[in-house]
Amino acid sequence: MKARGTIVSRRRASAATVSDWRRLKAGDRVEILKHAQVLAAGEVEEVSGSGHVLWLVPAGPSETHLFSKSDGVQVRRG
Repeated sequence: MKARGTIVSRRRASAATVSDWRRLKAGDRVEILKHAQVLAAGEVEEVSGSGHVLWLVPAGPSETHLFSKSDGVQVRRG
């Protein structure tokens, strides 16, 4: 049963993945993932016009982070 739960979780994760970052708006709550691991979570501050770069304000006390599609990260709505 454990394996089945893992498969269901992965399906949900991929279903919530945002492929076109230009659809994100400032204030959207998202998670940044790489290799199915959550790297960061917070609110979108800005997305570049090309949709390849995203600035994230982390949920915790930290400075804004920049993420790029070329780094192999994915964005999932939080």
